Amino acid sequence: MSQSVQALLFDVFGTVVDWREGVARDAAAFLQRHPGARQDAYAFADAWRGRYSPSMEVVRAGRRPFTRLDQLHRENLAATLPAFGIDPALVPEDQLQWLNRAWHRLDPWPDSVAGLTRLKARCIVAALSNGNTSLLLNMAKYAGLPWDAILGAEAAQAYKPMPQAYLRTAELLDLPPERICLVAAHNGDLASARQCGLKTAFVPRPREFGPEQQTDLAAEQDWDWVANDLIQLAAQFQA
Repeated sequence: MSQSVQALLFDVFGTVVDWREGVARDAAAFLQRHPGARQDAYAFADAWRGRYSPSMEVVRAGRRPFTRLDQLHRENLAATLPAFGIDPALVPEDQLQWLNRAWHRLDPWPDSVAGLTRLKARCIVAALSNGNTSLLLNMAKYAGLPWDAILGAEAAQAYKPMPQAYLRTAELLDLPPERICLVAAHNGDLASARQCGLKTAFVPRPREFGPEQQTDLAAEQDWDWVANDLIQLAAQFQA
């Protein structure tokens, strides 16, 4: 079956990089500059991330024009800070911008770079992420991610799981959806891609949301491929 796939598109946050550890690392440094703040970096990362999908839903619903994820993250950061005892109006803008760019400085999962490199020898490998282009470029440089292309929400002007995010990306690659496979650690993302005609590959990341994660621990449908990590997925494609 892999012979028919010409491009592998990857969800990035959670699938390729460990957003929670990276954001918590920078949040800890930021919170330490504010001794009166609640010093719980993982709770801060979770709270900030908790605003991610609701902020995009306003765009998906057409109540707001397409807005880059960096801007949504910045607004969500300002909304998160008061719950940790910090008034964003009293924080220098350069400190807020530094923390907002934590999303540009995320480490890859241990198998990500090697797996992507092996897969790249066989197929186009590209990001299909809700992250904006500059965010993903900076992340690729920081984490050493060997993308052939960075695509997704900003290029498509649509956030996943809207069909346009998948179908416009296919158009940019000049490939029919059935020649593309989405690789993700999220069953919902894969279900939306499948509805658009893409093939699907599930790679679980059972600690994306921390040690108590309850979701996306296993494949919930008969995805075209299921692998423990990206290196194992590469072996399946090379078989």
